[in-house]
Parts: sequence; C-alpha cells; structure tokens
Amino acid sequence: MLDIKEIMNVIPHRSPFLLVDRVEEMEVGKRIKAKKCVSYNEPFFAGHFPQEPVMPGVLIMEALAQAGAVCALSAEENKGKIAFLGGINKAKFRGKVVPGDVLTLEVEMIKIKGPVGVGKGTASVDGKVVASGEITFMIG
Repeated sequence: MLDIKEIMNVIPHRSPFLLVDRVEEMEVGKRIKAKKCVSYNEPFFAGHFPQEPVMPGVLIMEALAQAGAVCALSAEENKGKIAFLGGINKAKFRGKVVPGDVLTLEVEMIKIKGPVGVGKGTASVDGKVVASGEITFMIG
C-alpha cells in the first residue's frame, strides 16, 4: 500500500493534476489497484458541469494511466523515469463519476516490450464499472 507522499515519489504529477490518492494493492510491473477520492472541490467541476458536476471521461482515463504509471515505474529498472501516454484504445464509458464517489482504478499490464507497454484498465464506483480501456505507454 502506498500513500499520497509515496505516490508522488514515483510519478511526477502534482495537484491539481495528480489523480491517484492511494494504492491498495500492487504487484510491481504487473497489476495495481488504486483509489481516487472525488471531491466537489476538484477544479474541473466548476465547468463540467456547474448544474450537474460530472468527472470528465478523459480524466478518468488519465487516472487509470497514472495508476498504471505507478505500477510500471515502481519496478527497479524504471525508478526515476517517466511514463508517457502513447494511446488509448477500446475506451468505453458506462457511468457517471460525481462528487463524493470513490473511484477504484485497476490496471493490469497485458504487454510490455522494451520501453513500451499496454495496460488494461477498469475504473469503477461501488463495484460498478464506469470506464475501461487499453492504455499504451512509453517509459523514458
């Protein structure tokens, strides 16, 4: 388990763009289960949408990518490096994420070849899948 300070030692993201609050489970370089506690104070809620605040789908995918980066960059050979987003495939959005939700982020590495990899990510709230997709990343 990693807390926010330990996460910030692994990935370079900072507020307001750090979208992973804690790691609950991790097999380094293989899979991760992390959480994002969604607050009404998130800066994106001011404009998306003021009358009905909803977390943008692209930020849910970014949260999955950040969780995957924590998993990949925790490997000894990747410490101190950065994971760059290379692509998102098969993205599906199935539900809303609103203030007060706890977003569960699960990423499983399905392919890694050299500095390039693919993670299969699933985001859920209270056990209900709200988004999923395959995230390609490059470590540099």
